[in-house]
Amino acid sequence: MDAMKSRLRDLYEGESDRAHRFRYGLLVFDVATILFIVVSSFMPRAPLVEGLDVLIGVAVLTDFVARFAISRHRWRELLRPTTWADIAALVSFLAPIVGEGAGFLRIMRTLRLLRTYQLLDRLRSDSDFFRRNEEVILAATNLAVFVFVMTGLVYATQHRSNPAIGNYVDALYFTVTSLTTTGYGDITLSGTSGRLISVVVMLCGVTLFLRLAQVLFRPNKVRHPCPACALQRHEPDAVHCKACGTVLCIPDEGAY
Repeated sequence: MDAMKSRLRDLYEGESDRAHRFRYGLLVFDVATILFIVVSSFMPRAPLVEGLDVLIGVAVLTDFVARFAISRHRWRELLRPTTWADIAALVSFLAPIVGEGAGFLRIMRTLRLLRTYQLLDRLRSDSDFFRRNEEVILAATNLAVFVFVMTGLVYATQHRSNPAIGNYVDALYFTVTSLTTTGYGDITLSGTSGRLISVVVMLCGVTLFLRLAQVLFRPNKVRHPCPACALQRHEPDAVHCKACGTVLCIPDEGAY
């Protein structure tokens, strides 16, 4: 048992090439799962789709059990939102009989995207594009995850009682129009819960949207901690830290 935990911990937390390939594989799996969720939302609930749901659910369950088994602080792990998001996704994947509405809890799986520091560190070292655009990528990912999660929530809570929410596209349309404060008014959410969901979409969505706009339009800088004052962001050609004057050794693209 200890040997198994050691091998799992090496895969999830180690620095070997095999561990890095494994974590990249998990990222590819998460992205493929999200694409499957989106595509299958436009398809009728056929045995093939439900079978794929169960297969993905088994894979997610295996990953969840492995991460929980190697966790050094299991109770703390249970307090993390991503843990409960995985549990919600597990229930929906492994119980397709609960119906299409509850099945949209699968979208909670998106909360895991780019959330491990090992993966972020590896992307920084492997990809010059990611290094140069890290803040934009993370801001866009956070916004996309929010849109997916809120769209799933809108559909799951409204499609049975609100005739304006007939499919996933209707829920996505409402989420985007609310997030951008366009508010055409052709689709509204009724009841107290619907209004609360609308408030969350508008407040949180606008905040994430403005964050993305901020990182897109502000001057380009590189992330390199100053050895003296720890200032993180500097001009790409900076020689001295603008905060304390310490000499910086910022590697250029040719150094990677």
